[in-house]
Amino acid sequence: MRGLPASGFEQLCQRVLREAGFTQVIVTGRSGDQGIDGYGTLQINPLVSFQVLFQCKRYKESVSAPHVRDFRGAMAGRADKGIIITTGTFTVEARREASRDGVPPIELIDGDKLVDLLKNLKLGIRRVTSYEMEATFFDEFQG
Repeated sequence: MRGLPASGFEQLCQRVLREAGFTQVIVTGRSGDQGIDGYGTLQINPLVSFQVLFQCKRYKESVSAPHVRDFRGAMAGRADKGIIITTGTFTVEARREASRDGVPPIELIDGDKLVDLLKNLKLGIRRVTSYEMEATFFDEFQG
């Protein structure tokens, strides 16, 4: 996934969110988006829905707390919830910042969780079963 162009990774995230139940998922796909890569709506029930903004980061390294704070700042007054999706990981401080009391919560999806989502949604991943010979089993047949 890290080999995808930025726009391709954003489109992948869009597809994952749609398959996970979000509606009206739009990738903004423009520079100067203030850290917002897209938005969508999550309908909880017929009476309650949430506007959700998302940010996509194709990182090998960790997303840090300042990234989370900057994203939250860009979210201010624009959405009820945020999601940061990365191919990398999140620092402990970033995780703490994402769930800090008194501010809008931000869901963090790291590379492992993203792969789990792809697996559960059956997107781009197929199960492969392999077998390995156990050499010691055949020792008794050596004669």
